[in-house]
Amino acid sequence: MGKILHFDPFSGIAGDMALAALVDAGADPLLIEQQLQSLPLETFHLQWTRTVKKGISARAVRIITEPEQKGHSHRRYREIVDMLKSADLPEQAVLWSLQIFERIGQAEARIHGIALDEVHFHEVGAIDSIVDIVGTALALDQLNPDRISSSPPPLGNGEAVMAHGIYPLPAPATLELMKGYPIRSTSLPFELTTPTGAGILTALTEQWGPVPDMTVERTGYGAGMLDLPDRPNVLRVILGNR
Repeated sequence: MGKILHFDPFSGIAGDMALAALVDAGADPLLIEQQLQSLPLETFHLQWTRTVKKGISARAVRIITEPEQKGHSHRRYREIVDMLKSADLPEQAVLWSLQIFERIGQAEARIHGIALDEVHFHEVGAIDSIVDIVGTALALDQLNPDRISSSPPPLGNGEAVMAHGIYPLPAPATLELMKGYPIRSTSLPFELTTPTGAGILTALTEQWGPVPDMTVERTGYGAGMLDLPDRPNVLRVILGNR
């Protein structure tokens, strides 16, 4: 029997939601933080809390950094790749992290009309996104699924302020990442699926659709930062066996 991990992003997905949901499903947060500290990043620590989103108790994570370090938020794709390849981390976690960053980098390269190695990450190069992506890969490595599946995520609507100005939602990178993959419609005027969330799903998911046939062993809920009017802003993950 194989182990299945299913993402159920009925309120969308962001990197911190993915990391928190996987820890809520059983990954060890102390080990993840210990492993992340081996990366050559600014000083940080992870703050874990529990919160309730419209009646659902969920885990939440925030990356806490020193205030004077906030300015160092731009990294090139090649810098991130070199950082990960030289890191003392589990091989599978590094592989998944590289796949996610490559997916996001390719999307950014197409949008800006430049080569992949020239991509200069802004939001995704910040320490928060690196920790979210690599932390998610480390959590998945602990849970060790044989297959990863996902339901189609809603992306969101409206506008958001980003590094280059005011952009439409879904963000161009999110939409580029979801090309060829199923999405759900929504009228909510929020960014529900971020580029990091879309990168995680499209890099790792092998099967799309409803929850697959399985015997459910564990569930986890990761809280987002929004309070939505009609649903809990949480990402659900379901872990089970065929």
